[in-house]
Amino acid sequence: MNNYLLEIGVEELPSRFVEMAIEQIKDKSEKLLQENKIDFESTSVYATPRRLSLIVNGIAEKQEDSSKEVKGPSAKIAFDEDKNPTKPLLGFMKSQSITQDDIEIKELKGTEYVFANISSIGIDTKEILKDIMPSLIRDINFPKNMRWGGKNLRFARPIRWIVSLFNDEVVEFDFENIKVTNRTHGHRFLGYSDVIIDDVTNYEQILKNNYVILDQNKRREIIKYESKKIAKSLGGEIHENPELLEELTYIVEYPTPIKGDIKKEYLILPKEVVTTTMIDHLRFIPIYAKDGELLPYFITIRNGTDEYKEIVIEGNEKVLGARLEDAKFFYEDDISRPLEDYVENLNGVLFYDSLGTMMQKEERNSILAKKIGKTLQVADAALDDIDRVAHLSKADLTTKMVVEFTELQGIMGSIYAKKSGEKDIVATAIREQYLPRFAGDELPDTTVGSIFSLADKLDTIAGLFAINQIPTGSQDPFKLRRSAIGVINIIKKTGWKFDLKDIFITSLYEYIEKLGLTFNHEEVLGKIDEFFLGRIKTMLQEEGIRYDVIDSVLKEDEVILNIFEKANSLNDWFNREDRSNFVDAFVRINNMTKDFEKTDVNPDLFDIESENKLYEKYLEVHKSVEDSLDTMDINSAMDSLNSLVPFIDEYFENVMVMSKDEKIKNNRLSLLNSVEEDVQRILNIEKIVE
Repeated sequence: MNNYLLEIGVEELPSRFVEMAIEQIKDKSEKLLQENKIDFESTSVYATPRRLSLIVNGIAEKQEDSSKEVKGPSAKIAFDEDKNPTKPLLGFMKSQSITQDDIEIKELKGTEYVFANISSIGIDTKEILKDIMPSLIRDINFPKNMRWGGKNLRFARPIRWIVSLFNDEVVEFDFENIKVTNRTHGHRFLGYSDVIIDDVTNYEQILKNNYVILDQNKRREIIKYESKKIAKSLGGEIHENPELLEELTYIVEYPTPIKGDIKKEYLILPKEVVTTTMIDHLRFIPIYAKDGELLPYFITIRNGTDEYKEIVIEGNEKVLGARLEDAKFFYEDDISRPLEDYVENLNGVLFYDSLGTMMQKEERNSILAKKIGKTLQVADAALDDIDRVAHLSKADLTTKMVVEFTELQGIMGSIYAKKSGEKDIVATAIREQYLPRFAGDELPDTTVGSIFSLADKLDTIAGLFAINQIPTGSQDPFKLRRSAIGVINIIKKTGWKFDLKDIFITSLYEYIEKLGLTFNHEEVLGKIDEFFLGRIKTMLQEEGIRYDVIDSVLKEDEVILNIFEKANSLNDWFNREDRSNFVDAFVRINNMTKDFEKTDVNPDLFDIESENKLYEKYLEVHKSVEDSLDTMDINSAMDSLNSLVPFIDEYFENVMVMSKDEKIKNNRLSLLNSVEEDVQRILNIEKIVE
């Protein structure tokens, strides 16, 4: 079996870039091989901080030889009267690189045509690899790229070497004067700097001999297993943290977990302060007791063996101690005053250029949160709590702890609020305003926290859209997509139904009234609406909803929760059985009435029995649909509408809608329009494909 190896040797890649590189290399390499008709069994992509490696398993020696029959012009126009080839035939032969000796005449459906058998000999795979591997490397995209050494290439980090090997043979190609060989590098400190790969099948073991665990999944398992083993030996446990584990996996080539100690004097600090220092700043793994409290230990992942681990641990303990000593000072200084004392300082903290200060944002958030609360008819006590949360919500931004550890915003505010004697509901809501912080994160549990989280996110989205800071493509510096998805998920969790547009109108009004912003109000609202519909569409696609059902329910000014309820119910209803008769009937009505201005239906103008039958059935169904929609029982509403189909079919069979009598025609169109309106309350029938 033949195997091919491509290794791109780089200076240390940022860990957050590696997964996206792995995915691209796999997808792009397989596409290139398929496009070039090279058979292969599978591809594997591996990555360490210093290398991106593609292995193509079971790759063919060469392309398969191919033969195909190509149809040319008809024989009638291929030759002139003297049997000489005409321009159409000459053009055909030129396009296929053949001569007149290569063609034959065959009959097809009673007409004679020119045909040619085109044969091609498969090209050696190594020759094709020389052409496609440079483009594969160039096409790897990263959020940030750099140039180096006068090269034309842009890459996340400088490329220092390239290995290209077909079994045991080097497949050289020209690439920015970087040598393409069978020589790689081992671990930066423990392995050899010049390592020869004699055969692709030996590649992984050769690297392991040089202290490089190539397979990221194996490194990940080593970190997890050994860390859990250490924690268990100390009577503790490790809490799952996928983001930290991924980062640790991609910053080491030879992971060795080792234990360190935390001075107990630092465990008096809030747990979040200690863990943030360890995880976010030092990439240490905390060890927890069974009750969730911190134990006085941590695990660090060394990029190497456990030799001289005492020296490594001592250094790590000193670094952590220094960080926690600073945190202890900040914490003690911050709690020397109540949280409310920090509010005034928000006048000096800018929210964003043109969007005022954080104090002004607090005030806008308060207005929006109370508006949402009143819309939801929450109790007066909850409105008072919302007002207090709004007043204190951003105060922690001016504390020493949050200035130093920005990721603790909200968390420290909640802790300081409790220390200041604020109500538990207020303290909790201060923390919950920032939830969810990332995909899959927890959502607010309290009503006050949920309302304030919505208000904060909606105000931010409105303000940034007003100054045209709108996400484009992969660029979303303010994480507005994440905020919008957070809003949607909070609404789904709470089951709240209210008009988001009304909240945005209020927010935009505040920006105009208080800050003097100028913008096209309707245009901004339209872009916000489109932005949210885009997020909803993506979420519904991820839920497995049919694309046509999604398109049929995405409407401006529709309550978000209704869109999800309709989409899920309609997806079930249309998939349950063949609905083509339903779609045909209502699409026909839609086509006839889309430009018609409805008038009242007058039963006295009916002169055909089918009209009366449809009208009577419509009145029955209309009442049933209204009752069903009151409880959002979409399936029942659709079943009711479906019962109209035989009456609609009979109507079209017996009734000439476009009567010459204008009154009769308009009355008939009004009846059909009434039927259509009930469907449109649920979905846009034109979007459904059956």
